[in-house]
Amino acid sequence: MEQTVNAPCPTCGDADGLRLRTHIDEIPYFGEHTQVTLLCVACGWRQTDLIPAEAQTPTGWKLEISSPRHLTARVVRSTACTVRIPELDLEVAPGASSTGYVSNVEGVLQRFLDVLDIVERDVVAHGDLPEERAALDLLRMRLTMTMAAVFDAPVTLELLDPSGRSLILDDDASQRELTAEEADELPTGPEPPVFSS
Repeated sequence: MEQTVNAPCPTCGDADGLRLRTHIDEIPYFGEHTQVTLLCVACGWRQTDLIPAEAQTPTGWKLEISSPRHLTARVVRSTACTVRIPELDLEVAPGASSTGYVSNVEGVLQRFLDVLDIVERDVVAHGDLPEERAALDLLRMRLTMTMAAVFDAPVTLELLDPSGRSLILDDDASQRELTAEEADELPTGPEPPVFSS
């Protein structure tokens, strides 16, 4: 379902381009979720989140990627979820433009590779320091090897979600409840836009 939102876009200010799309679906093994997308047809800005039908507690998920099967494990990430690969000291924390997604482990690793490409372009643009380039190459190599199912040194995918809406669907994935302190220290992602009437 799509409806026009009677408010300006929070990014470009267009008064007529904001739309709200909702879609309710039963995601196998996850239960009923509502996908909510707020988007601007004028500038392309969008914010998406996945909201489960039932209230959730703050949750952490962990999967050591050590088998080709793990690369196809389903991943649901909410806008509030922090994604980590601790062995590589990589972390993506939710920010003001954070979006939720449904992917698999390989897709999450590809997202990290895409960010490394952006960082590399920035390093090159600001003086191409050899030690920074070597560090990026090492991270890229480890991620690429994992995606190619070469597990000389397995890596771990962690999801830390204070909203409890993120999941890793695999028999080898472990779930735990986050402590109140852990949940309080994690960023919670974008704040919904406030519209005045």
